[in-house]
Amino acid sequence: MNGTGIPASVVLAELDQRRATEPDVHGARLFGLVYPSGRDDLEELFLQVQRRYLFHNALNPFKFPEIAALEAEVVQMTGELLHLPELGGGTMTSGGTESILMSMLVNRERARARGVERPQILVPYSAHPAYSKAAHYFGMEVVPVPLDDQWRVDVHAAAALIGPSTAVLVASAFSYPHGVMDPVADVAALAAEHGVGCHIDACVGGFVLPFLERLGRQVPPWDFRVDGVTEISADVHKFGYVPKGASVILHRDPDWSSHQVFLFDQWPAGLYGSPAIMGARPAAPIATAWAAMRYLGVDGYTEIMRDLMATVEKIRAGLEAMPGIEIVGAPIGPVLALHSSTLDLYAVGDVMDARGWNLNRNVEPRGLHMMLSPAHANVADELLADFADAVANHGESKGVEARYS
Repeated sequence: MNGTGIPASVVLAELDQRRATEPDVHGARLFGLVYPSGRDDLEELFLQVQRRYLFHNALNPFKFPEIAALEAEVVQMTGELLHLPELGGGTMTSGGTESILMSMLVNRERARARGVERPQILVPYSAHPAYSKAAHYFGMEVVPVPLDDQWRVDVHAAAALIGPSTAVLVASAFSYPHGVMDPVADVAALAAEHGVGCHIDACVGGFVLPFLERLGRQVPPWDFRVDGVTEISADVHKFGYVPKGASVILHRDPDWSSHQVFLFDQWPAGLYGSPAIMGARPAAPIATAWAAMRYLGVDGYTEIMRDLMATVEKIRAGLEAMPGIEIVGAPIGPVLALHSSTLDLYAVGDVMDARGWNLNRNVEPRGLHMMLSPAHANVADELLADFADAVANHGESKGVEARYS
């Protein structure tokens, strides 16, 4: 920071210069991290909402009761999508990690109430790292559950691992690494049999699966219609298409939500309360999520999903037609994991990187990872042409590692 400050034009010019060195979030050459809808009307709506709420603080619902009401309505609308019982509850968070953290905190408290000192989280090997993060923060233990030959959690293995210290079983609907559905009904039944929680990680799938079902596609049981499912996390800032900072954690039973809330009044400024990790919270993500869901409605989201799946099927068919390319498991939505027993896909990825495509890499099985968004419809042909050329003309792998973050 200098002493006198510099003109706004110089500040903005420097930001533009720095931003230009990074991937264009609207260029449809990223496969994850951002989820562009490809719709100018939505982008304009979000800009207008963000301007209205840029400086608001969602910390105090007594000072800003309408922000609290917007949050409650987002939770309600998400709950309706996922068939949350009428008495269920939940809250918004900053993202999938915080939603998972809140779920694990609730399950820790419930386990401690029955005398478990170090509660265990049984998670599929393919589960998001946020469960391990929660265990690290909250004094819990992660018990990894192996996957079956379809890259889904092995329920028989989970049954052998469950014990007196188990607090919660986890299933993904669907998993980030492979895009496949865990057998939620079987996991939930196992959890119910042992009287423990069952958290469904739908941070990716929460705003995909309800609309796939409305399109008439076969979706295995996974939401609150499944007995034994106690909690679901769903990110509005993924396939809900809003800017970052908007996720929802839902609980079947309303008293579970109370374990999230921190209250404190032993200081000079009076009662402090927070339903999640953050104290001060930006209001813009809450308002933007509300606006998107109100503007698009179920029909709008379903239409976007119809177009997105047409793009997914086009790209998947093009990839599978290439010699040596295999799709991992049976992905249900817009996440495709690629594997090959004859090609070095990391080397293929190097060629794609050089051409401006930001493909992700998987470790198990070793290969490439694509999370497709609606904006990829405009680049599908170019993507497939470049990928085919990279398959035919790649060299040795440069050793670029698989890194989620």
